[in-house]
Amino acid sequence: RFSTGTMSDNEPATKPPPKVFHRGRTATPVANSNADKKEVPEFEPFGLMPRGPPPLIEFLDIWEVDMLQTQSGVNKPQHNTHVYANDRLIVRRGQEFQLKVTFDRAYKPSEDQFAVEFVIGASPQFNKGTYIPVFVNKERQSPWPGRVVDSTDNVVTLGITPAPDCIVGKWRVYLAVMTPYGIRRTKWDETRDVYILFNPWAPADSVFLDDYNERLECVLNELGVIYHGAFDDVAERPWNFGQFDYGVLDACLFILDKASMPITNRGDPIKVTRIASAMLNSRDDDGVLEGNWGGDYTYGVAPTSWTGSSEILLQYSSSKRPVCYAQCWVYAAVFNTFLRCLGIPGRVVTNFFSAHDNNGNLRTDIILDDNGKIDRLRTVDTIWNYHCWNECYMTRPDLPPGFGGWQVVDATPQETSDGMYRCGPASVHAIKHGQLCYQFDAPFVFAEVNSDVVFKSRNRDGTLSTVKVNTSHVGRMVLTKAQGQDTRRDITDHYKFSEGSPEERTVLEKAEEYGSEREKASPPKGDVELVMPLVEVRVGDSFELKLVLDNASDQARSVDMYVSGNVVYYTGVTTFSFMHLHHASSWQSGKEVVIPVPSKDYMRQLVEQANLHFIATGKVKETGQIISAMRVVTLHTPKLSVEVSGQAKVGEKMLAIIKFTNPFKFNLEDVNVRVEGPGVMSPKHKHYSLVTPGSSLTWTEHFHPRRAGPTKLMASLDCAALRQVYGQVELAVEP
Repeated sequence: RFSTGTMSDNEPATKPPPKVFHRGRTATPVANSNADKKEVPEFEPFGLMPRGPPPLIEFLDIWEVDMLQTQSGVNKPQHNTHVYANDRLIVRRGQEFQLKVTFDRAYKPSEDQFAVEFVIGASPQFNKGTYIPVFVNKERQSPWPGRVVDSTDNVVTLGITPAPDCIVGKWRVYLAVMTPYGIRRTKWDETRDVYILFNPWAPADSVFLDDYNERLECVLNELGVIYHGAFDDVAERPWNFGQFDYGVLDACLFILDKASMPITNRGDPIKVTRIASAMLNSRDDDGVLEGNWGGDYTYGVAPTSWTGSSEILLQYSSSKRPVCYAQCWVYAAVFNTFLRCLGIPGRVVTNFFSAHDNNGNLRTDIILDDNGKIDRLRTVDTIWNYHCWNECYMTRPDLPPGFGGWQVVDATPQETSDGMYRCGPASVHAIKHGQLCYQFDAPFVFAEVNSDVVFKSRNRDGTLSTVKVNTSHVGRMVLTKAQGQDTRRDITDHYKFSEGSPEERTVLEKAEEYGSEREKASPPKGDVELVMPLVEVRVGDSFELKLVLDNASDQARSVDMYVSGNVVYYTGVTTFSFMHLHHASSWQSGKEVVIPVPSKDYMRQLVEQANLHFIATGKVKETGQIISAMRVVTLHTPKLSVEVSGQAKVGEKMLAIIKFTNPFKFNLEDVNVRVEGPGVMSPKHKHYSLVTPGSSLTWTEHFHPRRAGPTKLMASLDCAALRQVYGQVELAVEP
């Protein structure tokens, strides 16, 4: 991939692929770029014209067009777009906006005819919805309603309402006056361009969300919290979605252009989100982010180092190349920025113990030998400790009634869908009720939250016998951020009914009708249970792992126990095994075994996100019962100190102070620190070559708040030996 050689003078250069033309298939090229434009003629004659310019001086002439695009003007606050760092007019479809036109004389409704023309793409056509003339007189009907709001002397204020299903993107605006000889237009002026977005405030829009607080959270909030870790030891990482930052809106439209998405499809949120779920990863279309789960980030930024989306999107739109690197929460966070920026309600969701099902069944198999010990060579299925995806809100006219609302979309490249690495939109309601026949990709998401963990014993003849089934391990908890506060919201019941309930059995039977194969074997329940209690550990600490046996019988049980400890990636993939213990004993109920875990055993092999995975399996000699317990230990990292000084006021100079002390007995090398905050500081980063044990770093960076209101500064520290070190500070900026 990275060439180290040079090309000689006589070596032929690689030729680009031949350009494919539309000729023979379509009369004109399919308009698939918002950036492409074709100049509309200033004068369009109705027929043959006499020699010389037509006598147009007695007809209406346009002196000035004011789009009323200021942040505090009449349009942006009403359309909830005043926070976009963009000088152009930004409005939402299905809602009226205003503009002012100054003519050379007073407007006479009975005599003068003019239209406001909206054009998008390179080949605008009325029947395609890419050319929209808006007339203000009642005699002429317009696809978008228009009216005269006020007429004073030669200044006319117009009200225009884009259709609630119109194309979303950047429209060019012209003023056209009708004369007996033809149409006379203004020249194109980029300052008159208008961005039209989806509108979750408009009941007629397909993304309408009838919950005020949910709209504030899922459209207007830039401050995110993404959950990770383990279901009973949840950790948080702050994120700046930055959907209103300068250049982000254009970057989101560029993503659709890069996908060559037809302009005419860009009013449909189903098609937009499906295209975006493919374009946010780079597996097959040079999309936004290149994934990397291997730990070597030499040629890019470690996924754990990012603190926000805007830097990624701006880098992609300027370089036109995938940004390195991402893992699931980065894909989800940047996708969330895309959704909220275009006006589609979106949120990041974390599923704890997420099954990666690639063969259409609902099983994750763990293979044991005759003695109950895990067969590492034959156990290939993995369960991610957690996995992040997105939910977006929309109607689903392509599905039966009741399946609209929240839809799962996932940009992390796991499996192909219709030939591309993408997932969704899949109806959350369909997933919960096992209706897996409804598009898109519902079976895959259903398996992520509903798979069984099946323990199978390998017989001497090579066959497998099911010895234990854990039906509750996968999809243990699904979280998202709560409305208006930095607390978590459990939405597990949106995806599945209670474990063991009659509704759950009905759903599983329904899913099987659509081809999702579930484990049918039901081994008898034994009288011995094994529990591995939660243990909270900091990176670098030694600790004790406890095993507790619950013997429900009135007799002693002899158990052969095997305990393995592994350093794993958060995807469940093992990178190093540091513990293999065999313990045989006669156990009574409540007996506890304590296993010391010295830090020296795991620290040198630790990979990013600092996860240790322990599995205990065994066999009860008297009954032949297989017992098992699993525990993910997420090692806690130290915190990063973030402080601010100065008056928190728009335009005033302030200081951000980031501090960190190395608490370990080893050096931290090639340390990268990042900091940013929506409305106050653009992304900044600094590199430290070495932080020795016990020493500290202090980084002071000045900034000037650009926008009033509550916000945060969030920072990260990242190096090969220590990932996921975060810090943040809240501040309220005064006008």
